[in-house]
This record gives sequence, C-alpha cells and structure tokens, in this order.
Amino acid sequence: MSSNTLNSSGGGGRTGDRIFSGASLLAGCLILAVLFSVAVFLLVQALPTFSADPELVTGGEGFFNYIFPIVIGTVIAAGIAILLATPVGIGVALFISHYAPRRLSQGLGYVIDLLAAIPSVVYGAWGYAVLAPELAKIYDTLARTAGWIPIFEGPASQTGKTMLTAGIVLAVMVLPIITSLSREIFLQAPKLHEEAALALGATRWETIRMAVIPFARPGIISAVMLGLGRALGETMAVALVLSSGPLMASLIKSGNQTIAAEIALNFPEAFGLRLSELIAAGLVLFVITLAVNMVARWVISRHKEFSGAN
Repeated sequence: MSSNTLNSSGGGGRTGDRIFSGASLLAGCLILAVLFSVAVFLLVQALPTFSADPELVTGGEGFFNYIFPIVIGTVIAAGIAILLATPVGIGVALFISHYAPRRLSQGLGYVIDLLAAIPSVVYGAWGYAVLAPELAKIYDTLARTAGWIPIFEGPASQTGKTMLTAGIVLAVMVLPIITSLSREIFLQAPKLHEEAALALGATRWETIRMAVIPFARPGIISAVMLGLGRALGETMAVALVLSSGPLMASLIKSGNQTIAAEIALNFPEAFGLRLSELIAAGLVLFVITLAVNMVARWVISRHKEFSGAN
C-alpha cells in the first residue's frame, strides 16, 4: 500500500515537473519570439530611412547626422544618472543592510520602494517646475567661475532645462532601483564570512569590503545595468526637463535631446519618411540597449567565481 502511494506520488511529481519544464520552455521561447518580432518590425519600418535621399531626412544631411546628436544626448544623460546614482544607491543600501537600526532600516526600505513606484511624469514635473529653476542659478555661477572647462562653458541656460538637469532627474529615478536591488544582495551575503572576518579582528567596514562587497559584486553590476536601462529608455521625464536643440558640448547650455524623448515628442504627428526616421531611431536605441545588456552579462560572468558556496 505504501509502495503504491509512493509510486503514485512519484508519478504525480514527475508529471508536475514535466508540465513546469514545458511551461518554462514555452515562456522562454515566447520571450525570444517577441524580441525577434520587435527587432524585425523596427528593421523593416526603418529601411525607407536608410535608403532615402539624405536631403529628405530631417536636417538635410542624412540619417547619421540626424541620429548622432540624440544618441550622444541619450548616452550623456544616462551616464550622468549612473555616475550620480550608483555611489549614493550603494551607500544607502549598505546603511540600510548593515548600519541602521532595524526599525529605521525597515522604514527606509519602505520609502525606497515607494520612490520606485512614483510615475516618471511626476519626476519630470518636479524637475521642470522645482529643480530646473533652482539649478539655473548654479549654472550661471558655474559658467562664470568654471567656464574654462568645456562641459561648463556658457552662456548658461536661464531656464535650467539642460542635459545636467535631465541627468540629475534620471539619477533620482534610478536611485530606488539600484538601492533596492543592492540592499537585497547585501542581505544575502553569507553570515559565516562576515562572522569569520569579525572574529579575525576586522572592523565593520573591513568586513563589508572583504566579505560583503565581493559576494555582492555581480548583483551590484546587475542593479546598475537595470538602472542604466531605465535611464536610456526614459521618455516623459526627459521630454519635460530637456530643451531640444543642436548638439552641445556643455552640460549647462540649452540644447540636445535623447532618443526616447525625440520619439515621444514627434511620433504623434509623424507620417511618411518622418515616421520611418523615428522608428529607425528606436532601432538604434534597441541596439544600444541590447549591447549594454550583453556587456553587462559578460562583466557579470567574469565575477561569478566568488559566491556564498566558496
């Protein structure tokens, strides 16, 4: 009787495993199929732009000259966001996971999670109405005192709607992502490693540096890459904060745009070749995002040698 029961339960378990395995395989194939379909759609719709007369493309100098400034704007805005958000996010995550009292850490964790749920248009409105006017005063000072540095070259924008403002807004937006994921990774660090370091006389910071951060490095990289993906594809916040215009080397002048904001601002009225241009811009953003994720996976794979099982 007991053997029949075991065989029955074992057969049911194997059936459940096969169903789960098939569902997982189907889900993975579906994701790949959707991704491939998006890539094919973008490529087919963008072909008229690549074969069109350069004089007919926006700007009259071909697609490369049209897309290059907004690609640079996209990379600069996302780069500023990651440079500002990464050290702050990791620091806050370490404070929550290893320094703050339990009650305070729980409260901060809830606040961080709530920040991640705020719509991007709210961040954009805050950047446009509150942050930009305040930063305009600082930009004017930077232009007068540090204008000899190319990125602070004047004349400074009087509205504050600049690439640096957009980067700061994006940094605030991606900060909850980096902080939340890094906090979870830090909490998963092997306690035996930390206790061993403390037993050998290491300070709390030395324990974090030698036992926690090496274990969490792949997770930190993943968190930063997720934040970078959010910054690269952000639309409304950048569209509200950033003034469109020609490519600018200075971060405090008005001008430049990002790919996502360019598409969002122009797509509703676009038709014909202009529509193909915007879809081609989306294809470029698709390729950039794919390349960033591939590089991230390669970097993470190089740091898999340290784990909690080592």
